[in-house]
Amino acid sequence: MKRTMINKIICPNCKSKLDIKSDIIEHGEIKEGRISCNTCASEFLIQHFIPRFVATDQYADTFSFEWKKFHDVQIDILNKTDVTEQHFIKNTGWTKEKLKGKLVLDAGIGAGRYAEVVSRWDAEVVGVDLSFAVNVAYKNIGQRDNVHILQADLFKLPFEPETFDMIYSIGVLHHTPDTRAAFKSLVPLLKKGGEMAIFVYHFGEYCYFSDIWRKITTRLPYKLVYYLSTIAIPLYYIHKIPILGLGLQFLLPTANWLNWKWRWLDTFDWYTPKYQNKHTYPEVFKWFKEEGFSEIEIFEYPIFIRGKKG
Repeated sequence: MKRTMINKIICPNCKSKLDIKSDIIEHGEIKEGRISCNTCASEFLIQHFIPRFVATDQYADTFSFEWKKFHDVQIDILNKTDVTEQHFIKNTGWTKEKLKGKLVLDAGIGAGRYAEVVSRWDAEVVGVDLSFAVNVAYKNIGQRDNVHILQADLFKLPFEPETFDMIYSIGVLHHTPDTRAAFKSLVPLLKKGGEMAIFVYHFGEYCYFSDIWRKITTRLPYKLVYYLSTIAIPLYYIHKIPILGLGLQFLLPTANWLNWKWRWLDTFDWYTPKYQNKHTYPEVFKWFKEEGFSEIEIFEYPIFIRGKKG
């Protein structure tokens, strides 16, 4: 943890200031230590450079496993591509010029896919995740001067109100017990005039059968589903066969990325999480309106929405 981070965080329990009580420094950062609250006596550990505001990964254990296995698959700088960067631009409308110099919250950082892009754009990024994917994110991008990574619960984040200029949460909120409540928990952290962009799942044409399969796969050991998900690699080619491919994709939906590792990753990602909520554009648009957002923009890929806090 960078020492400057102590000025950005508060006790998630009583909202008081925190102090660093002990620490081991390595490469100019706090590698191991203890953060304490003088008001309510809560204590939080710093382990492997990351402040931990939760003791376990709770319902996000599949993501801890997922990003350990697929730690570099979607990271542009490691794959020498701009796939994630272009995806981010297209579906948030944000550019390097827009984010430069801003304090940005990545609510659900995973392996650091989008934070890697935003930090290259000269924004200061704070990435949080409930899962132990934070360890992977730190390995990928955590040593950058403008990146901070915390393990914390989206429903109980350790930040003052109106801390961030921009907030995004891409593919995360629908994996919580209550997508609407998770969205609502982020709103107070955004400054007035700041922008928030989110992506949540929609009710797609393939959901009926995938939801049936998920009743099975979510009860299987996720290590087994990891290997079963390799079926997506050859199915990509079968899906190209007229009629047969379409029918098979409807009955057994799998990811269809050109890159075989992405197919494997996204298929595993679809069939293992405990929670997978789905929504509609009117529903999510209403969330933004109810929380006082204006200039709400809907993007083509469902469901990406961005708004400006009033």
